[in-house]
Amino acid sequence: MHSAFKDQTPAKEKAADVPTDPRQIPKANRELKDSVFRDLFLDKKYLLLLYRTLHPEDENCTEHELICMTLEQILVRDIHNDLGFRVGDRLLVMLEAQSTWSVNILVRSLMYIVHTYQEYFRESEQSLFSTKPVHMPVPELYVVYTGDKAMEKEFITLSEEFFNGELTALEARMKVLTGNEGDDIISQYVAFTHVVNEQIRQYGRTRQAITEAIRICTKQGILQEYLRRREREVVDIYATLFDQDQVMEDYIASLRREIREETIEETTEKVSRETTERVSRETVLIMYQDNVPIHKIAGYLRKDTKTIEAWLGLGSQE
Repeated sequence: MHSAFKDQTPAKEKAADVPTDPRQIPKANRELKDSVFRDLFLDKKYLLLLYRTLHPEDENCTEHELICMTLEQILVRDIHNDLGFRVGDRLLVMLEAQSTWSVNILVRSLMYIVHTYQEYFRESEQSLFSTKPVHMPVPELYVVYTGDKAMEKEFITLSEEFFNGELTALEARMKVLTGNEGDDIISQYVAFTHVVNEQIRQYGRTRQAITEAIRICTKQGILQEYLRRREREVVDIYATLFDQDQVMEDYIASLRREIREETIEETTEKVSRETTERVSRETVLIMYQDNVPIHKIAGYLRKDTKTIEAWLGLGSQE
């Protein structure tokens, strides 16, 4: 049981009943763009727990010191699963990697942090053309991995993953967070995603899978207060994700059908051309054996004389 987290964040609102009948669940809002990852951590109460998990030594940090710097539509085209925030002189960039792992997420984080610094310089009215050095918060890169792949490295670096260990003009170091089955907010979020995946395997990509996952997690004390308070929003987010996945699957299936149809059509045309040429060659041979002049054969079949000669294996008949 995750009792420690409940002590850290006592529920301030009456828990909403989780609907068991899918018909009671509101229709998904197709304009939703945030993942559960961002919906959770853009709430400063949970963002503070996240920061304290990363920096337990900073016991005096408060919600007021957290400055969200997440930018829209930089790294992903649909559901956003990135997070950026500043605490004093620290700039933390955090991305979520779900079922598929790729070290390219390190490059994505670099793209993100460049945009974040640009926004920071603009808001702090600092010019890069100034003679004095600009003030830059110290960057920290993190990825929360929620997939099943065993992660052997605690840190991944640009030099090791892309340049065979060679230090270049550009370097980056990202910490991989997978949770430790404890009560901290990161471990609970990872546990929540695992429960969701288990229910999807059982019920498919349906709302029933999500409502069942919420029921299990609230019972076990996993993100309990958040899920009770934001249950409808969480269902909506996953409904939108499922809809997008279905649209993509339908699109891919449509492309595959078109490719098959085009292949069949092309094959039919090819067979037709080959059959026509074979018949034409046989006709040429019969006519030639009947002493029909080559120029007349070419005229009958609407071919040039060189083609007729080539079919007959002859040289120039001029």
